[in-house]
Order: sequence, then structure tokens, then C-alpha cells
Amino acid sequence: MSVFTTSLRRVRGVSRSRTSHVVGAATLAIAAAVTAGSIAVDEPARAEQPITQTAHTIDLGDNAETPAKSSTTTPAVAPAPAPVPAPAPAPKPAPKPVYPDNLDGWIRESLDIMRANNIPGSYDGIYRNIMRESTGNPQAINLYDSNAAAGIPSKGLLQVIDPTFAAYHVKGTAFDVWNPVSNIVAACNYAAHRYGSMDNVSSAY
Repeated sequence: MSVFTTSLRRVRGVSRSRTSHVVGAATLAIAAAVTAGSIAVDEPARAEQPITQTAHTIDLGDNAETPAKSSTTTPAVAPAPAPVPAPAPAPKPAPKPVYPDNLDGWIRESLDIMRANNIPGSYDGIYRNIMRESTGNPQAINLYDSNAAAGIPSKGLLQVIDPTFAAYHVKGTAFDVWNPVSNIVAACNYAAHRYGSMDNVSSAY
């Protein structure tokens, strides 16, 4: 073996040794970098393409028919009937007036009854005739005139005989010639038939 050959082998050995050391050092450096995250390991590139949805529109033209809607419809719910209003309470009858138990009260009550029965007469006409006939005494009686002689004396505020009272008594009043209101109303009913009204009477009647 020549000196040249021996030298070449040495050079090759040195080169291979240095190369091994360089490769080993580079491998260690790459491993450390990968561990530290400074170098990313390449993976096969993936083509990132945007995901899009393409609307498939079919042009049916102007004569295209609109797709029929579903025949299934929700039935309409009828509204609940309104509650029936409660009947209005019947109006209460007007309270009956209260009349004092005296001449004024008797005349006023008699006038109300007379109006209800279409019997004419006024307060003044009744009062005037009462004062002439009995001076306002409901128990007055005449025992001296022709009626008394015939057994049918005049009685009460307006001096009414029994037959006249019975003939002109007004329904709804007491059938009692001595009752002040019944006496006035019957006498005014009689005067209305004979004279037109008690207001037209100014003397014995």
C-alpha cells in the first residue's frame, strides 16, 4: 500500500467522523426545536377551500305553476260566547207617602186617591166645604134636618148620608162613612157627578 492510499483513507475516516458528528448534532438540534414548538412539523398541505352552499334555483319561467300548498289547515277555533248579562233588578216601587192623621193629611191623601180615579177637586174647594159642613170634625152628625127625620142623618166631614156614600164609594178606600178619607172621596165623587166638582159647591148639596 502506498503512502497516498494510506493518507486518503485517513482523510476519508476523518471526513466520515466529522460528518457523523455534524449529522448527530443537527438531529439533536431539530429534536429540541420540535419539542420547544419553534419548528412545526410539516404535514401534507390541505387545501382549505371555503364551504359554500350553492342555492339550486330552477327557473320555471313565467308559465310555471306555483307548487300547491298543503291542504292541511288548522281549524279555526270559535271564540267563547260572551256571558249572558244578569237581568236588571226590577225597580223598587216608590214608597207610599205618609200622611199625618189630621185634616191636612186627610185632604192630601184624598186628593191622591181622586187623581188616581180621575175625580176632580182641589185642596181649597174640599177644605172650604168641610169647614162649612162639619168644621173639620170627622164624627160630626146632623140629627135635625130632613135627612135625620127620614132616618138617614148626614155624617162625617162632608155630611154624607149612607145611601149616597154607598152609591159613590170609591174602591180602594174603607167602606166606612166615618172614615175621614173615605168620606171626602165619596162626597167629591158625588159632587163631580152632580155639580162637575166639589169646587163648584158653595152651600148644602
